[in-house]
Amino acid sequence: MQTVMPGKFEVLAQDGQARAARLETARGPIETPVFMPVGTRATVKAMLPEELKAMGAQILLGNTYHLHLRPGEKTIARLGGLHKFMNWEGPILTDSGGFQVFSLSQLNKVTEEGVEFKSHLDGSRCFLSPESSMQIQMDLGADIIMAFDECLPHPSPREKIRESMDLTLRWLKRSKAAMTREQSLLFGIVQGGLDLDLRKESLEQITSVDLPGYALGGFSVGEPIELMHDLVKEVGPLMPAHKPRYLMGVGTPLDLILAIDSGIDMFDCVMPTRVARNGTLFTWSGKVHIKRQEYKEDPRPLDEECSCYTCQNYSRAYLRHVFQTGEIISAQLNTIHNLFFYMELMKRARGAIREGSWACFRDECLNRFAVQS
Repeated sequence: MQTVMPGKFEVLAQDGQARAARLETARGPIETPVFMPVGTRATVKAMLPEELKAMGAQILLGNTYHLHLRPGEKTIARLGGLHKFMNWEGPILTDSGGFQVFSLSQLNKVTEEGVEFKSHLDGSRCFLSPESSMQIQMDLGADIIMAFDECLPHPSPREKIRESMDLTLRWLKRSKAAMTREQSLLFGIVQGGLDLDLRKESLEQITSVDLPGYALGGFSVGEPIELMHDLVKEVGPLMPAHKPRYLMGVGTPLDLILAIDSGIDMFDCVMPTRVARNGTLFTWSGKVHIKRQEYKEDPRPLDEECSCYTCQNYSRAYLRHVFQTGEIISAQLNTIHNLFFYMELMKRARGAIREGSWACFRDECLNRFAVQS
């Protein structure tokens, strides 16, 4: 499955700022725009790898922090690497662990060397540095590896954001120096909070280090979503045009369309799987909260425009019933639908960009999804 040139990135079509492109990895090409289902603990919850592949998932995301704590990267390496461990042959991207350490901010201590924190499992003391984060991800055998960075909460003082940006740059240089696995592609992460000038400054800092790709981090940390949209609209087109652009941890269908319109290529988010388990489903006609009484005797499919397994075989009434009774199949059927919807959204976006009809598709989606944000 080895490609000739991992890291090769080619923009195949562009319509406005929206791009349809191809990124080569050691496990095969990725067509963008692309949404990456999140497999936090080496599994996308309620999904089989075969189901993911059948619905068009191209690349999955694994969680460095959680896999380091349990079962441990050395254990996974001895068992043949993360791909074999979770029975996924396609590309895998792993995050650096920085965001998870941020989410445990009450349990961590940040120094120049790295982050000391307490395990959320048993309280044992752990330490992550740029070097150890890279080693963990290389042991896992990830195809795309994220540089170790610091993620601040919103709001944070401007001076603190600047200090964090400088630290993230120093950590990026250490991350690159620690990379020895040639098959893996290292992406740097732009920070800067919600300050446009600081975002531009961080972008200059991070892109001064030559890498296969770059990401926008530090969003989905409690900021007003409109501010994220505005910043991505400004910063996205400024990112290197000849490298993949990745917006981390985002988001709703509306978020994705607006970000693609700003030139972003790659996305991940736990939202479609998490809300599926809570009974919230995305459709081409708006959100459906399946627990509502109005669906008790509704014989229609969840989404008449959808060709996923769930919509082709089950009624809204059945989906409500199994959700209300707590059946395991509820999480399965709901997750199948939501992820299929996201894969179809990306497929249609790629097609619209290639056909030169992006603006029409974008506006149609904005009208459909305005109530889904």
